Amino acid sequence: MKDPKIFLALVHYPVINRQGEKICSAITNLDIHDIARTCTTYGTSGFFVVTPSSEQKALAQRVVKHWVTGAGGQFNPDRKRAFQQIRVVDSIAEAIKATGYPRVKMAVFATSARKAQGCTCWKNLQKIVYNSEFECILLLFGTASGLHEECFEECNGVICPIYGPTDYNHLSVRSAVAITLDRILGIRRQ
Repeated sequence: MKDPKIFLALVHYPVINRQGEKICSAITNLDIHDIARTCTTYGTSGFFVVTPSSEQKALAQRVVKHWVTGAGGQFNPDRKRAFQQIRVVDSIAEAIKATGYPRVKMAVFATSARKAQGCTCWKNLQKIVYNSEFECILLLFGTASGLHEECFEECNGVICPIYGPTDYNHLSVRSAVAITLDRILGIRRQ
């Protein structure tokens, strides 16, 4: 059995604010840059930026265009390569469809800084990724204060949070993506 394709979705809607209210968060240029570079380093098959906001989609598409077909890509071919795997989509459902895999051959996992009951530990996640019937894994990362609960309805599971040696638990989404991909994919190349 060959290893599944790994896709990543940076979700801007539906996410929650600090009060737990459902919102659409703003896209940041830095998240797009750093996550695209991390995804390319770890060999993911695609990176989706999820937002239904037409203004936010236009911003993300303008940034991607600059690095893929604009002056940025000519100036920095490495950055162009990283940006070529980005797709801006309206919803998680659209990201799932855009992978090109049937839902029955795909596992979708959410990430969260809050521990969910029955969350999937890292060791079990590796077993699912490398010893399973799935051809595709889609990892969901929330912005703002995390994914809204309705996102979990699409998921096969929630990955246990990333903890450091302190009680502080507030990583940037860029850092969480890098740690997650390294824990899943980095060990395969050592």
